[in-house]
Amino acid sequence: MTKMMKAAIFIEPGRIELTDKPIPDVGPNDALVRITTTTICGTDIHILKGEYPVARGLTVGHEPVGVIEKLGSAVQGYQEGQRVIAGAICPNFNSYAAQDGVASQDGSYLTADGRCGCHGYKATAGWRFGNLIDGTQAEYVLVPDAQANLAPIPDGLTDEQVLMCPDIMSTGFKGAENANIRIGDTVVIFAQGPIGLCATAGARLLGATTLIAVDGNEHRLGIARQMGADITLNFNNCDVVDEVMKITGGRGADSSIEALGTQLTFSQSLQVLKPGGTLSSLGVYSEDLSIPLGAFAAGLGDHRINTALCPGGKERMRRLMNVVASSRLDLGVLVTHEYGLDRIVEAYDLFANQRDGVLKIAIKP
Repeated sequence: MTKMMKAAIFIEPGRIELTDKPIPDVGPNDALVRITTTTICGTDIHILKGEYPVARGLTVGHEPVGVIEKLGSAVQGYQEGQRVIAGAICPNFNSYAAQDGVASQDGSYLTADGRCGCHGYKATAGWRFGNLIDGTQAEYVLVPDAQANLAPIPDGLTDEQVLMCPDIMSTGFKGAENANIRIGDTVVIFAQGPIGLCATAGARLLGATTLIAVDGNEHRLGIARQMGADITLNFNNCDVVDEVMKITGGRGADSSIEALGTQLTFSQSLQVLKPGGTLSSLGVYSEDLSIPLGAFAAGLGDHRINTALCPGGKERMRRLMNVVASSRLDLGVLVTHEYGLDRIVEAYDLFANQRDGVLKIAIKP
């Protein structure tokens, strides 16, 4: 093994570059994974634009598919050479936050003396890769708390088939889970990017029978129909709120899922709900939100607004890969482009500007 590797790092807003970095040392609870495929996420674009702050020189990316290169001395149940994924969220599952059911908000590892300051709760801190530690857009990544966070890839599944599991699929499905969907429900999903498409698929699997997908791109709306959408609405051609009310006979939707992160989609997600409905928010917002008073019924409408950072851990990854292996859902259609790691700056330009029908890009070191 060489001592250096290629890695895409954050330089400053507007600049992510490929450079050489040392291959990480492996501690007793870690695993070094050689990346075979990773991808670029919308959150990485927020980082690129300076809308989400990270440290200069940090390796970006948080969606690893690869092979175990080296195991820490305390990690059991895995083998070097084994194909694995790890969730974008990789908490310490011994923490207070994890045992309280909010593992994605675990920051117990951040205190320098090893003790759990404030019991280790810190919003979003379960997201380590490409946020608080070096990420996956590199030849190697160090996976912390590896025994809890590594998940073996079942035989017969390709990298592209499981590439959505670490983040996009887990996030989209969490959006559906947080929407309190019941059999026979009507659900509106705002934005049909990769996460919204996974939310559409997750809502179908949970038993919704009228799925309304909203986007301004006809190609994405076509893929939404493949994911299970019954009705597609192009916001360029109609008033989405009025259309949903017509479809539901004035009742409103049981649930809505907001998968973009803008004031408009957030407001509309609330406006389409019935009294007592649930808004499941997945968007990454870059400015303050306001709540439309009428849709909120002055705070008396029994509405629920749930937010989420996608779950991680090996059990979550195992379940998601089971869905893929069952052939109930084909997410390979979301991988529209492939680039080598040496061309990742070009890949960022394509993805950030949403050219050529791009949905997800497979990055191959």
